[in-house]
Amino acid sequence: MAKRTSKASKSSKGGARKPVYVLNGPNLNLLGQREPEIYGSTTLADIEKLVAARAKALGLSVICLQSNHEGELVSWIQEARSMASGVIINAAAYSHTSIAIHDALAMLDIPAVEVHISNVYKREEFRHYSYVSSVVKGVICGLGVQGYALALEAILADISK
Repeated sequence: MAKRTSKASKSSKGGARKPVYVLNGPNLNLLGQREPEIYGSTTLADIEKLVAARAKALGLSVICLQSNHEGELVSWIQEARSMASGVIINAAAYSHTSIAIHDALAMLDIPAVEVHISNVYKREEFRHYSYVSSVVKGVICGLGVQGYALALEAILADISK
């Protein structure tokens, strides 16, 4: 289910700053119900509230979107090229399979950070490789939902240079 939340923020140069896109991939709509021993009890709605609050504290705005469909994620990444100041992406299982998401992220000229709630390196071998990692500024994994807030801080540092 796609959800858009945004409020304009001001850049340090006085102009309106574009929002940060927070993109979540397949099955993340089931957080809080799905494998709580791995992902915890936090829901996607909880994450979106946390991200919005942290963004506001940092003087940023966010647009939070989730899809179970690869093409929709690709379309949002393409849209971010002109509509966002940065991208936080948890492509979930698509991280390990999607050349299309890799290619879309490679076209960005804004900072992007990959986030995974769990430590993918402590999980199945197939999760140890991400097509996303090679085309983003950084990767945060295994720090739980706080990884999203850390990604916002990284994007702010980059766009404030």
